[in-house]
Amino acid sequence: MKLYEKLADEIAEAVRRGVFAAGERIPSVRQASQQHGVSIKTVLHAYALLESRGLVETRPQSGYFVREAALAALRPETRRGNGTPAPPVAAEVDVSRLVLSTLRSIRAHDAVPFGSPYPDPSLFPWRRINQYANAIARRQASWNLIDDLPPGNPELIRQIARRYTENGMPVDPGEIIITVGATEAINLSLQAVARPGDTVAVESPTYYAMLHAIERLGMRAIEVATHPVDGIDLDALAQVIARQKIAACMVMPNFQNPLGFQMPDTRKRQLVELLAVHQIPVIENDVYQELYFGEARPASLKSFDTQGLVLHCASFSKSLTASYRIGWALPGRFRAQVEKLKFLNTLTTPSVPQVAVADYLRQDGYDRHLRHVRKVYRQQASIMSAMVRRFFPAGTRLSAPQGGYVLWVELPEHIDSMKLYQAALARSITVGPGMMFSTRNHYRHFIRLNYSYPWTTQSEAALKTLGELVTQMV
Repeated sequence: MKLYEKLADEIAEAVRRGVFAAGERIPSVRQASQQHGVSIKTVLHAYALLESRGLVETRPQSGYFVREAALAALRPETRRGNGTPAPPVAAEVDVSRLVLSTLRSIRAHDAVPFGSPYPDPSLFPWRRINQYANAIARRQASWNLIDDLPPGNPELIRQIARRYTENGMPVDPGEIIITVGATEAINLSLQAVARPGDTVAVESPTYYAMLHAIERLGMRAIEVATHPVDGIDLDALAQVIARQKIAACMVMPNFQNPLGFQMPDTRKRQLVELLAVHQIPVIENDVYQELYFGEARPASLKSFDTQGLVLHCASFSKSLTASYRIGWALPGRFRAQVEKLKFLNTLTTPSVPQVAVADYLRQDGYDRHLRHVRKVYRQQASIMSAMVRRFFPAGTRLSAPQGGYVLWVELPEHIDSMKLYQAALARSITVGPGMMFSTRNHYRHFIRLNYSYPWTTQSEAALKTLGELVTQMV
């Protein structure tokens, strides 16, 4: 047993015995290091493991505290026996703890970022965009708050509408609302169409930001089987709709995270038509729309919408700059409600980033930049896929992403990706455990890998180590 695992087990036992009560602070990292005679790095590994188990949580500026639900997390896990799979049921959502623990691990340990959800920032023209921002700040030192109110900067809205039109999907600029990244667009859209306690249909597996939005608003998620090529199973979705009331559906039809598929246009149309029959709104997360590996940007659900039921959400965070957090929504018939919620939620989106991005779009070859990014991602997807096949044991299967920058890997069935996550973290390698992408403890033998970062001897060695760890568990 590793030192950090032993330390984590000792603290878990102390929690079980009531030495540390729910809501009580446990020793600081430095205190634990001194008390147990181990390095600070070992303590950080142990505390990250305790976070992933749901026993402790961090509070900014305060330290680590025992979670209120710690005792429940210590109870033995119940497992379903073999037999006919039970139909999907709506579930309370709580994946944010595991996601936050994973992200902190990447930052705290300077690890190889295979588990990162973010694209490699070195590919972005951030210096050029910062130059625009600095010039704007010098040109106008103060901003009129009234000019910042929703829906957002008129020139940025015009540039976004222009890009859609140039890519074959004319949109009304008056429908666009600028948000703080796609995350806010998704949250506002969900809040506009559903209420606390409502049930929302999602893909399975699904991107955890979708689950975060549902969790934050006190709603319930019901997972619908999703094909790694065709997308969400329309027959299964129809059965769910027939069985219970669904307030909304949330999907990523283009380069879904984590599966990476591009849903065929015929199935996109069928999905929109199915939901329109039942007057169910669909929130479309299209943040990877520009990162396609094919010849042209794929169609969005929005292009098949004739009743205003598609709330289309996107951003520049995955394709241009993550630091400025510029996103937008095209909410269809729910536009007025989303704009009102935007005003109540964050009042405005900062002006300088909006204007800087608009200036870049107008003057600086966004399409040339995107062609380079797509080429890099396509090459690195091919390299990582080849390396996984080379280093991982027989029985490993992987997705065939058509865009984006993540690879979904199915390990031999008895492999526990949480144990792999912990073993890899001890070697300064991160992965995305499959459990992050479900509310029902599914995908335990799956991991998500990020291939956006440069392929180096270090990353190759890390992937080889990861394969060795999996092989040892076989």
